[in-house]
Amino acid sequence: MYTACIFDIDGTLIHTEQAVLRSLQKLLKQNYDLEMSQQDLTFVLGIPGAVSLRRLGIEYIDLANKRWNDLMEEYRHTVHVYEGVRQLLTDLREQSALTGVVTSKTYQEFLDDFVPFGLVHDLTYAICADDTNLHKPHPEPLLKFLEMSGARAEASIYIGDTIYDYECARDAGVDFGLALWGCRQPDAIPAKYKFEHPSDILPLIERH
Repeated sequence: MYTACIFDIDGTLIHTEQAVLRSLQKLLKQNYDLEMSQQDLTFVLGIPGAVSLRRLGIEYIDLANKRWNDLMEEYRHTVHVYEGVRQLLTDLREQSALTGVVTSKTYQEFLDDFVPFGLVHDLTYAICADDTNLHKPHPEPLLKFLEMSGARAEASIYIGDTIYDYECARDAGVDFGLALWGCRQPDAIPAKYKFEHPSDILPLIERH
């Protein structure tokens, strides 16, 4: 049983894949005359935008990342909260579980992309990309969360949808649960638990 339940955001709490990939495709085509398939760009899911752009060989990262975020607005209609997430967070609050998020979003992206869905009142702590020098898959963001919240690693579970989330949890000494509803390659990602639906998480959380 766990006393702390920590979540990734994209692909775990909210569906953002189409918005992220389609806006990146548009950025690369319009600004760099590069055409890449969504499949070739899936590596960006789960890591900070600046890191993704650097891997693509883009210069002037801050400017490109701002343009990418601006283009995301065109695909905002494709973003939604996964079925069952709202109820799970409500149930965790009622059980007095320690909750929060560890995300590769910057704080501004967190405010723009996530806060409007109204889930933050059920998530006590948040670690964004700005809060650490190193990012997933490095364990620093999750270790920072444990330090800030006072949660114990052995009593915590991290829920995510990518290999980066798994590696972050593993190296932080935290058990990992794979959110199958947002995962592209479930067979390629090791996990102590593989959840079909958000409600499957609840029985693992200790009641207070």
